[in-house]
Amino acid sequence: MSTTAARPDPLATLESLDPAGYAFTRSAWVDAPPARVYQLVGDVSAISRWSPNATDAAYDQDAGPRIGAWFSGHNRKDGREWTTRSQVVRAEPAAAFGFIVGGVENGIVQWDWTFHPQGRGTIVEQSWQLLRLDPVLGTTRADLDDLRRYMADSVEVTLSSMAQFFAGDCSTEAAHPALRQNQAIG
Repeated sequence: MSTTAARPDPLATLESLDPAGYAFTRSAWVDAPPARVYQLVGDVSAISRWSPNATDAAYDQDAGPRIGAWFSGHNRKDGREWTTRSQVVRAEPAAAFGFIVGGVENGIVQWDWTFHPQGRGTIVEQSWQLLRLDPVLGTTRADLDDLRRYMADSVEVTLSSMAQFFAGDCSTEAAHPALRQNQAIG
């Protein structure tokens, strides 16, 4: 008797997929205390220092890293560019920062950062969770699998760039052009 496990259909449509399966967490140690890491992550305008996709982000006027605050972020991928609106859902100095792209009521993706002291530095965890399916992210399982892989790779670059930034290693500029521009500013 032969048994074969059913393989997921890579062309399955959105209706047959569960967004909960599209999530990941990555971590890295950085040479800075949790309060300093939180300060820079909570200042969403700093993300372009590390992220290969986020080129610009800014809080709405008179907003800042507090629950309920909104910010706009400009992103790029594969020659396309777009702007998102996100709402802060976690703002715990030196501990955690999180936001939902699209806001609490209509969110599509949640990003969370947590900061754990270790030695003289911090273990930074960055998590990504698809909250709901939307054709803008892809229309098949293969599309969403590719998106999850792409975002996980992006987070790896972000965390590596952040670790190098805190270590004072300017060699990241060569590998990450956005850093060159932003280091001159900040």
